[in-house]
Amino acid sequence: MLPLSIILGYLLLLLILGQVSSRFFRGTTNDFFVASRSIGPFLLLMSVFGTTMTAFAMVGSTAEAYRVGIGTYGKMASWSALIHSACFFFVGIPLWSFGKRFGYRTQIQFFRDRFESNAIGYLLFPILVGLVIPYLLVGLLGAGSLIRGVTIGAFPELFTATKGAIPPWLTSAVISIVVLTYVLRGGVRSAAWANTFQTLVFMIMGMVAFIMIAVKLGGAATASQAAAPEKLARGELVPQLMFFTYCIIPLSVGMFPHLFQHWLTAKSANTFRLTLIAHPLFIMITWVPCILIGVWATGAVIDGISVIPEGANPNAVLGLMVGKLTNPVIAGLVSAGVLAAIMSSLDSQFVCLGTIFTEDIVVHLYGKDRLSEKSVLWLARSFIILIVLITFLLSLSNPVQIFSLGVWCFSGFAALFPVVFAAIYWRRVTRIGALTSIAVMAITWFILFRAADYGADRSYLVGGAMPAAVIFASCAVSLIIVSLLTPPPSQATLNRFFPKSNK
Repeated sequence: MLPLSIILGYLLLLLILGQVSSRFFRGTTNDFFVASRSIGPFLLLMSVFGTTMTAFAMVGSTAEAYRVGIGTYGKMASWSALIHSACFFFVGIPLWSFGKRFGYRTQIQFFRDRFESNAIGYLLFPILVGLVIPYLLVGLLGAGSLIRGVTIGAFPELFTATKGAIPPWLTSAVISIVVLTYVLRGGVRSAAWANTFQTLVFMIMGMVAFIMIAVKLGGAATASQAAAPEKLARGELVPQLMFFTYCIIPLSVGMFPHLFQHWLTAKSANTFRLTLIAHPLFIMITWVPCILIGVWATGAVIDGISVIPEGANPNAVLGLMVGKLTNPVIAGLVSAGVLAAIMSSLDSQFVCLGTIFTEDIVVHLYGKDRLSEKSVLWLARSFIILIVLITFLLSLSNPVQIFSLGVWCFSGFAALFPVVFAAIYWRRVTRIGALTSIAVMAITWFILFRAADYGADRSYLVGGAMPAAVIFASCAVSLIIVSLLTPPPSQATLNRFFPKSNK
């Protein structure tokens, strides 16, 4: 009950922070969607990093490390540390520049102008929403697994089906309501404030949990020696080609609609400097403890009894390790920290979906002059509530493992990276080329996702490579070939997006 009380206290504190941040809300759509483009370096760093660190990074990485070992760090964290910052520099800053110059609030608005096509927006909208919803599911499933692991035995008579633990559906409902409460009031500004607070919480609490678990297991060296030997090296559990093709997946940050929205909130290009430098360091600080805890869990024994019971769900490993190897106060604080990581992504994703529905569908169809600011805000909030409800209902089913679901979600976004990169740097890329490549990506992704039993086959590879590499290649090749075979963009569009090269 003590950990649960601490978690509830944290959620209450977050609601208070949301209330305070909403007082700075200016009541305009510009403030709700992009915080009036007024976010400084520290808030940008915290909101961007908090947005990229989800249940996939916390709960999912521990589960994957428990399953396949230390290679999890190399295939995800190492690649991410390098590629994320590169994407922020080569994609984030140019898109921020276009957004500020032309007043964009969504990436679809950029693509419509760059490719002189309304159709690209209607094609991208269902794809982006379809990929973000599994991302949201990862958050709710991660929160449910964590709280279930920490609260086993707390309510033996009330929740008999879960051995007295709080059931995942209840955790998902509470988390959704808390995030909705502050997001609906202040939009992306409230999300940025909350992300800053939550990022600090989960980074600090992650290190505290790591240190306490290491001490309880006799030190890092002893805990590593007790772990399953095959989990201490990349070995056959992470084949070489699989390892190298994992580098495609971190490219997903270049196409995350919620991350694009955070980029647009920056005051200036200089605001990105701190993010470019600190983001890789923050990844190391966050991922190392989670992955080592997962590896140690394979051999963790207390009083002759394994900490992780045989047949346990890998998603519950982090909660079980924290619940059994730390004291109740620390368990509560660490659980609050993991929830912080999860919610710092959920809030941004909720806002981004409300934004693209309102801006790219409703306002685009009816025109800005026919809708008042108040009507636009009402529409955005209504769609956010609808998405939250759909995601919650989906979480009641029995989805695949968090890490696997996250990888497929990121694979779809990463496969679209050639489109955004070409839009920024290749003058010759065409409307037909972009439309074709997006359609090819969607078809290829679905074919491979189905072949992997809709994500249930966690070891599914294509010739030893990650499916993301095949989907990425299909998108890139179709984009290049079709663009070279079709008429180039108009000179007016080229002058608008490549002014320096035209002088």
